[in-house]
Amino acid sequence: MAHHIPPLNFGMVADDLYRSGQPNELNFPFLEKLQLKKIIFLAPDDPSQQFVNFCDDQDIELIHLGMDTHTNPWNPISEDIVISALKIVLDPDSYPLHIMCNLGRHRTGTVVGCLRKLQRWNLTSILEEYRRFAGSKVRLLNEQFIELFDTDLVGIPDNAPKGLYLN
Repeated sequence: MAHHIPPLNFGMVADDLYRSGQPNELNFPFLEKLQLKKIIFLAPDDPSQQFVNFCDDQDIELIHLGMDTHTNPWNPISEDIVISALKIVLDPDSYPLHIMCNLGRHRTGTVVGCLRKLQRWNLTSILEEYRRFAGSKVRLLNEQFIELFDTDLVGIPDNAPKGLYLN
C-alpha cells in the first residue's frame, strides 16, 4: 500500500480549504487525493518545475501571487496580495483550494490569519493558530499585520463558501 505523505505544515483551514508549505514529489500522491481545483502559491520565488508539472497533470490552476519582488523576503506579505488571495478564498468556484508558500508558515499564516478575522475569530485564537504553524519562527511583523488588517477592504460575496461561516 502506498503511503500518502502530506506536505510540510499541512493543515485543514475549513471544508475543502487547506494550507501547507510547497510540496515535493513525495507529497504529490497525498495532494492528488484532495482533488484540488486551485492552488494559491504565495512564495516570492517560482514554484519548482516538478510542482508546476504536477499541477498541469492534475488540471489544477496554480495562481502565483507571491511575486512582489521589490520587497525583502523578511517583510510581511503585502496587503494587495492578502486581499487578492482572500478574494480567491471567498469564491466558491475555487474549491477544493489549497494555500501555500515555501514553508507554510509566514505568508500562508498571514493570509489564514486575515481570513480568521473575516470569520470573526478573536485575536488570541488567530495568533495562537499562526504561532502553531510558525513554530519558533514567529514574526511579530506578521502578527501585527494580522492584528491591524482592515477586513472592510474585503467584500464578502453573498455566495461565499458555506464552510467558512461568514454569512
